Amino acid sequence: MNKLVNMVNVFALLSLLAVGGGTAVLPQMKHDVVVTHRWLSAEQFTDIYSLGQLSPGPNMNMVAVIGYHVSGIAGAILVLLAFYVPSCTLVFAVGKFWDHFEGSPWRDSVQRGMAPITIGLMMSGVYAIGRTATINLDRSMRFNETTVAITLIVTAILLKRHINPALLILAGGAVGWFALRMV
Repeated sequence: MNKLVNMVNVFALLSLLAVGGGTAVLPQMKHDVVVTHRWLSAEQFTDIYSLGQLSPGPNMNMVAVIGYHVSGIAGAILVLLAFYVPSCTLVFAVGKFWDHFEGSPWRDSVQRGMAPITIGLMMSGVYAIGRTATINLDRSMRFNETTVAITLIVTAILLKRHINPALLILAGGAVGWFALRMV
């Protein structure tokens, strides 16, 4: 029962800190889940995140998989509720307040000021997942050339062309599976 309470506390706090979306709290989520509580390994966290990107719907539904991995169905349900209910409640309350000040000059300033913060938080999430995905799994802390190459190629394709990222995830996974089996 204590583990369920800890999970609810962790994910409810992450919910309230998720300015700009769930990706913004990815580094903190990874730290809490992998380092602080040791519910998952870094590789398991990255795998779950990758599945969340591939599956339909909000990618942060991955929190349910984390909850399920740690405490079964009860964990999945409680973590999902803990991650969505606080932020939804806060957004609803702030939305009412925000609408009241429509046309105010400070409102536009706040919105413009939040954009770089959101971008920075999202970039730190990309870095946290990217670092785990490209480091050798043998804990040598050396970059794996194959995974770095896949990362750079997928990034270049996404920057040059408008391709469904799910297709690139599947292709990158297939290439990685074949290439990393050879090593």
